[in-house]
This record gives sequence, C-alpha cells and structure tokens, in this order.
Amino acid sequence: MRNTEMARLGGLVGAWTTTISNAVFLDTSGAEMSGTTTVEWLGESLLVVRSEIEGGDGPRSEMGLVLGRSDANDRFVALYQDGRGVCREFAMTFDGGRWTLIREDPDFHQRFVAEVEQDRIVGRWEASEDRGTSWRKDFDITFDRV
Repeated sequence: MRNTEMARLGGLVGAWTTTISNAVFLDTSGAEMSGTTTVEWLGESLLVVRSEIEGGDGPRSEMGLVLGRSDANDRFVALYQDGRGVCREFAMTFDGGRWTLIREDPDFHQRFVAEVEQDRIVGRWEASEDRGTSWRKDFDITFDRV
C-alpha cells in the first residue's frame, strides 16, 4: 500500500528532458547542458530520481536522489549522490506546486527551489558559504516531461 504522504509526489514520476543553464561552471554565458531524468517508485514509499547530463566539452555528469519520508517526524528527506562520489542529505518540502531541498552542513549550505507544474519543473540550485546569510546561484535547471 502506497505511503499516503509520498503519494503526493506521484506527479514527479516519469521521464523528463533536463536543461541546465546560467551555470557558474559553464565558460560561455548563455551556454546550456542537456540530458535526461527519470523518476520511478522504489516500492511503495520511496522515489528514485536519476539524471544524466551531457557535459558539452567535458564528461557526462550523473546524479541521483532517493526521496523518502520520516512518518514519525512528519517530514520528507532526500539523499543525494553524484558521479564524483559525493553523498549529501537534504531536508525536503513539497506542496504540489513548490519543491525545496535544503542542507545546512558544516562545509557549506545548499538549496534547490523549484516551481512544479504538470509537465514542467523550473528550478535553481544555490549555495552559501556563510551559513545561509547570502546565497549565490549555481545554476538553473528545467525538467520538461517527455
């Protein structure tokens, strides 16, 4: 039986084209990187998000999220990993129209903020080296349903 609160994330399930733009790590202003993202159920209570982004002149980038929930604490949680071997934990909120991931770790703070529509998610990743006092954009990211 599907977890009731996790079922609210069901609209994310599917295949998406993914576009990264306005990235601090891209050399050329206006440059974009494209790829694919899939979101699938893992059992009845977890979602697995897998993204592959073409690197343009560089290597392909891979990242994944496992989205879940602590029912006892009444909160969503996300575990992140990428091809560099990075592992991070994020607090997550989702109200159907707005999706956020936030981490406040000793090395730096990071957040993802997105507006969610039926067939499009428009978001941005940001980072803060001063414990959330000021934020800089890392990149914009758009997901369009295939």
